[in-house]
Amino acid sequence: LALVAFNAIIPLMTVVNYSVQETFGDNLFFWEGIKWFEDVMRSERFHDALGRQLLFTLLILLIEVPLGVGIALTMPRQGIGVTICLVLMVGAMWNIFALPDIGLLGKMLNGVGFDYNFTQNPFWAWVTVVAMDVWHWTSLVVLLCYAGLRSIPDAYYQASKIDGATSWQVFRYIQLPKMKRVLTIALLLRLMDSFMIYTEPFVLTGGGPGNSTTFLSIDLVKVALGQFDLGPAAAMSIIYFLVVLLLCWVLYTLMMRNETN
Repeated sequence: LALVAFNAIIPLMTVVNYSVQETFGDNLFFWEGIKWFEDVMRSERFHDALGRQLLFTLLILLIEVPLGVGIALTMPRQGIGVTICLVLMVGAMWNIFALPDIGLLGKMLNGVGFDYNFTQNPFWAWVTVVAMDVWHWTSLVVLLCYAGLRSIPDAYYQASKIDGATSWQVFRYIQLPKMKRVLTIALLLRLMDSFMIYTEPFVLTGGGPGNSTTFLSIDLVKVALGQFDLGPAAAMSIIYFLVVLLLCWVLYTLMMRNETN
């Protein structure tokens, strides 16, 4: 814990130091106060990146969580099928076949009549990035939900069978309430991970076409390393962190508000 705290606090204090000062190199700093925070909060560029980020997070949560729950419900509870399913979930990888000219996915979609080109069309860029993230991270939701389902005692299912409960009633009144804690963990993890997404859009689209897939993480790197505006980048990163913290707190509060244990 001390080691993790040390590795977290030192970089954070460095960012805080840069966020209230201006530097021109040679370790020379000039006090700026909250100027960079005001500039970031008034920046249309930041608002656009935040809007794209929130939309992306909403989309992947709406897709990955229900999909993960559905897959977990269909997985066998015992036997060799359990091992096979778990291996498939952990080992799933995204292979980039999306190039419209030579990629398998791009050629197939264009061959059936779609004008697919994620390098030039913002809609297809979004579809590709979202599909890539869903393929990559749905398995995490599946594994968490499956663990929650496996922890439900058989006595609950036996009682529901005696009472003549339907499959929907079993899910609504037994499985879903018992999965509440693992679903909360899954939602929080995916929320935080979605806000930290960088590799997928950077490798796939570079934030383009235009700025259509320039999320907060990519925009932050552009400000910090591309423009070398360390002060505004530090202020932006702190605001970025506070946004994620606030959203996680709101989500956790909503998920656990009726929890008595």
